[in-house]
Amino acid sequence: MKAKLIHEMTNDELAKKLGDLKKEYFNLRLSHATGQLSNPKALTVCKKDIAKVQTIIRERELGISSGVK
Repeated sequence: MKAKLIHEMTNDELAKKLGDLKKEYFNLRLSHATGQLSNPKALTVCKKDIAKVQTIIRERELGISSGVK
């Protein structure tokens, strides 16, 4: 997920996206634990997407503007 797309989302959309990503990460971890995960890189990608969304949410709480355009 590109940071530019995340910056264009509203606060409500970001909260919903964060919830969806956390559910997806849980399901990926479950699949990995049972040995059914075909792409282990998906765990890393999902974790990074969660971090990006949380960063944007925190920036907005603090009133910090980022340089992404």
